[in-house]
Amino acid sequence: MKHVQLVQQTLFCCLQSVMDLQRLQYILDSATSKRLLVLGDLMLDEFVWGSVARISPEAPVPIVEVQWESSYPGGAANVARNLREFTSSVTMIGVVGKDPAGEKLTSLLKEEGISPEGLFIDDSAPTIVKTRIIAQRQQVVRVDREVRTVSGSARGDILQQAKLLVAKADAVLFEDYGKGFLNQPFVDAVIETAHAHGIPVTCDPNPKNPLEWHGIATIKPNRSEAFAVAGVPITPPVTPVENDEALLRVGNILLERWNAGAILVTLSEQGMMLFRKGRPPYHTPTRAMEIYDVSGAGDTVISLYTLSLAAGATPEEAAEIANHAAGIVVGKLGTATCSREELENSFRQNSLS
Repeated sequence: MKHVQLVQQTLFCCLQSVMDLQRLQYILDSATSKRLLVLGDLMLDEFVWGSVARISPEAPVPIVEVQWESSYPGGAANVARNLREFTSSVTMIGVVGKDPAGEKLTSLLKEEGISPEGLFIDDSAPTIVKTRIIAQRQQVVRVDREVRTVSGSARGDILQQAKLLVAKADAVLFEDYGKGFLNQPFVDAVIETAHAHGIPVTCDPNPKNPLEWHGIATIKPNRSEAFAVAGVPITPPVTPVENDEALLRVGNILLERWNAGAILVTLSEQGMMLFRKGRPPYHTPTRAMEIYDVSGAGDTVISLYTLSLAAGATPEEAAEIANHAAGIVVGKLGTATCSREELENSFRQNSLS
């Protein structure tokens, strides 16, 4: 055990010295020309911003006096939005309903510079909408409107278009929110096409949609999802995380089960742990300075990780970049993104601490 810990510490120190600001800038420069393809469940994120000054006389609930409203691409579309901050070529494959919310989401994607050539309209189901009411920087309530289905008649056309777009991409990213867009035949066909073209594939899985992800570059569950998929009873986090034997066991189980190049487990306030075959686990501690809202933080992680891989970063370097980016967005309200300037500043601050 002491020998393993020494190897882990040596690896950590070595990577920290390599992953400096200059290396980050080189990776981000390379990322600007990369073409990313995102596939997953689309939704519209609505925010109602206001203040609370009194309690309703009708029921013991706060009255929110609305000050303004905003809308953003949500779900898998938020992944595309995060990518768009760092590269000009991002294409989204997904389904919207034939309704005002679908028109709004499509318009927002176009405004963000995200290619709509992979968007399909499904007459059989409305666009998924999540409405969050925020008062005094706190979420009061969230209202979800969704139907978890995708018309079977549309799947053939979607797959045909997906195969064409995969061949043009430098990396493919699945974002599964468990809303019905991704199923096993579709996922298998896209992965097969990507492998045939030598294109790396990553995914952010959802335990509510138990798909298999055999042989892809990286799979990114959070801690509770990882334990659930591995079939291991959840245990409290251990500090230091390198001594969390249950987590280490889960990481190895998932590596074997999916035959993945890497498993990246996000650990909330403990940061992230990267598992790769033949290497000691790599832990990167959280970079968050303040936490206001964790909405969409997982989207940021998988987007920056995947883009970094496409730009030539090692999995450990990609994990560091993604971790810094997540630390930035949790300090913002709503489904936020981070900029290159913010990311570089985070690395500067970390090098001085």
